[in-house]
Amino acid sequence: MPNIDDQQHASATLRAIAILEAIAGADGPLGLVELMQATGLPKPTVHRIVSLLEGAALLVREAEGKRYAPGPRLASLALSSLTHTAWRAPRHAILKALVDEIGETCNLTLLDGTEVVYLDRVEAAWPLRLHFQTGSRVPAHCSASGKLLLSLLPARERRRILDTLPYSFHTANTITRRRDLEEALKKIRRERLSTDNEEYLDGTVCVAVPVESKSRQVAAALAVHAPVTRMTLAQALGCVPALRRAAARLADSFPE
Repeated sequence: MPNIDDQQHASATLRAIAILEAIAGADGPLGLVELMQATGLPKPTVHRIVSLLEGAALLVREAEGKRYAPGPRLASLALSSLTHTAWRAPRHAILKALVDEIGETCNLTLLDGTEVVYLDRVEAAWPLRLHFQTGSRVPAHCSASGKLLLSLLPARERRRILDTLPYSFHTANTITRRRDLEEALKKIRRERLSTDNEEYLDGTVCVAVPVESKSRQVAAALAVHAPVTRMTLAQALGCVPALRRAAARLADSFPE
């Protein structure tokens, strides 16, 4: 029979998990009052737990110090969980079937701050390839997936990231001004479709669609990319129906 200390420890652990779940599932950073409402916990308990979680890098405080967001350790834990074999295997099978259908490399990505990180990728059977492994990162402002995921963020979170983007130059087509990126994101948000027309790497094009639940919760971005010697941007856009069908299947492999 569990002793009282064990029961209290388990209860404290579950309260911390409830706070992490509330923050991870929110559209933006949460304050103490919002966390109290989301978890039903009293203010002193919430304050004590978030202080511990912040000290462990599981949470970070906004600059003004009143609201909390996922920290680097929590983000790393989430990525490790999503790339675990138990989750990765069914997604990889869907990606492979898509690559077999359209004949070009496809990848699945998440937004992590000012970058997108590769959750999975299946290479097409061509001699000329771009090698990005799971966990590889590319700038959000000049990748199809990055722009798509930025466009679909809540406005407050999108502004926060746009404030910190480096707008680094990569090719003659790279968007390097905030106002130009904001205009591009408006169109992407309406169409739920994004392109990279040689913006990150010369000679490559990419098209991305969202992986989203029926309630339009965006989990990731699914993209096809290829060298222009094999596929023009217009041809890549022709893959959108296949991408959307695969994205609908992939949505079921992410937790709601």
